[in-house]
Amino acid sequence: MNHFVSKCPICGSEVVVNLYRCKNCNTRISGEFTPNEFSGLSEEDLEFLRLYLKNRGNLTKVAEKLNISYPTAHSYFNRVLANLGYVTTEQNTYSRILEKLETNQIDFSTAISLIKNEREVKS
Repeated sequence: MNHFVSKCPICGSEVVVNLYRCKNCNTRISGEFTPNEFSGLSEEDLEFLRLYLKNRGNLTKVAEKLNISYPTAHSYFNRVLANLGYVTTEQNTYSRILEKLETNQIDFSTAISLIKNEREVKS
């Protein structure tokens, strides 16, 4: 069975579902149904979200199970949130700081300074 797509593969616009059919009894329901935000996630994002839910929102456990660092798990989580349309610019900024920290582009004290500066700008 094909994976549901929420965007048109030709123009990228939102698709509308016109028919639902039961695999068991063949009942059909027709109309116009719009997909929810989760239908637009990639398979990788869905798998991450499933693991996150199975671990009751504990990113530390998710990181352990995926054998990745906590900042990487946090970055993945923020990517899923962004793909769902739930991320604020503040969260994006914190994610970028964590990614730079993890890849040794900045050290811990620089990361703390950047976060403090970000908070002062928001105040």
